[in-house]
Amino acid sequence: MKRLMVMISMVAVVLFATQAFSADKAAISKNVDEVVAGINGGKGAASFASGAYTPFVFIMEANGSLIVHPTLAGKDLKVEGKPIYEAVKDATPQGAWVKYERDGKENNTYIKRTGSNLIVGSGY
Repeated sequence: MKRLMVMISMVAVVLFATQAFSADKAAISKNVDEVVAGINGGKGAASFASGAYTPFVFIMEANGSLIVHPTLAGKDLKVEGKPIYEAVKDATPQGAWVKYERDGKENNTYIKRTGSNLIVGSGY
């Protein structure tokens, strides 16, 4: 009986984690989609605050220059984080999830390209 309760508890934890992960992915893609829609609607990229979103949103020129980022705004992502740049540089207007490794951890980022060729992304 004790073994059964442990198994049920483990299954509950896995199900909860999966649901939280799905909600996070949905919230992340929604935030990116809203920023892209704002930029496509005429709002200036620099008017967005990366910290207004959880997790933060970044906006980058196609050449790697970060316009909006909590710590790297004005810097070149090709220099500051080449593996990240390589993962996000091929963003499309349809949006996509990309994976890359940083500091030994796998990261997942939702990226989408604006009509003016900027790349917007956010992830975990």
